[in-house]
Amino acid sequence: MAFRTSCIFITMLLLGTTTVARAGFSDGKLPDGSYHCEVYLLGMFLSLGDITIKGNLYSGPVSFGTAPQSYNYQMDADGVITWLGSLGGYTSGGNSISLTQATLESGTTPSFDIIMKQPDGAFTASTCTKR
Repeated sequence: MAFRTSCIFITMLLLGTTTVARAGFSDGKLPDGSYHCEVYLLGMFLSLGDITIKGNLYSGPVSFGTAPQSYNYQMDADGVITWLGSLGGYTSGGNSISLTQATLESGTTPSFDIIMKQPDGAFTASTCTKR
């Protein structure tokens, strides 16, 4: 009987942990804060600035000062983010966003990866991690 109770308790705990890990995705938004974006290029990490998230709004990326404007974003149940406005150098000069995927796992720092398509067809990936 004690073994069965332990198994039920462990199963409930695992199900609860799985639900918590996905809770951020079901909310449809990232945790508020500043996300520092970097790209690994030529053997070193290069800063691409910070993106600030507040509710369903984002601003940036910004390296110095503050962003002039905020835009809306959407995140689906799988953590795929759609930016509904400008995203600095990611969306200028012929660049476009191919995919943005959030990582909101319990016990880890929230982050998202941005895959940018360059005008020549090459792709560049960067990671933005909450500070």
